[in-house]
Amino acid sequence: MKRLLFSGMLLACLLPCVAMAQSVFDGTWKIDVDKVQVSNKPMVITLKDGQYTCNCTPPIKVAADGMDHSITGDPRTDTVSVKVVDEHTVIETGKKDGKVVYTETTKVAADGKTATFESTSNRPGGESHVNGTMTRVASAPAGSHALAGSWHTSSFQNASDNMLVYTYKINGDTVAMSNPRGESYTARLDGKPVPFTGDPGTDMVAVKMVGKAMQETSMMSGKETAVAKMTVSPDGKTMTTVVTNKPGNREVTLVAMKQ
Repeated sequence: MKRLLFSGMLLACLLPCVAMAQSVFDGTWKIDVDKVQVSNKPMVITLKDGQYTCNCTPPIKVAADGMDHSITGDPRTDTVSVKVVDEHTVIETGKKDGKVVYTETTKVAADGKTATFESTSNRPGGESHVNGTMTRVASAPAGSHALAGSWHTSSFQNASDNMLVYTYKINGDTVAMSNPRGESYTARLDGKPVPFTGDPGTDMVAVKMVGKAMQETSMMSGKETAVAKMTVSPDGKTMTTVVTNKPGNREVTLVAMKQ
């Protein structure tokens, strides 16, 4: 009896220490641009006879006349314009309620095998930039613009810090996330949706533990838009996140270093 009583007292003393122990996810993390890996599922573009299409998420099909054209399926954007600058350069601009949400300039190399892109996005939390390179994986029909064909995003050269840094804090069964772009949430680790602020394309998020991984499911108007699974290395120095964007199921793998 005394042994059981002693064991119970010991457990009661240890429980607060366990509850207060810092989670491996706690802290500020910064994504290493050089280690970003994008799904091998190619982006297919057609650009011929004044028409532009892309199997993006959601798909885009508009006239390539530099004018704003309505699109559906993207909560962040309601119009897109595609302007052909020259035989190797195209500028795409997305707007929401008449305000520019993003601008992307893509330049195809003279040999047509690679292309570089410079993208600027605008959020309430500020402006962000990213530069990267695409590699051609399939050519386009004769007579098409140089940008037409199938492409794989092979690397990123740089990105704004506000796109790379984020902070997590776990307290018991509750997790809080914030980043410099003004995005944040506080949720219980029970998989139940809670409000997400700062991103026009996400209004709810559900968070839960799946084994040693923390899983975030982002939603908009009741539909899943992305699922992110995060795992931390045994030494606690790196976090690997695999993001599956919906509904196209394109994956992006991000490796972040603890700051």
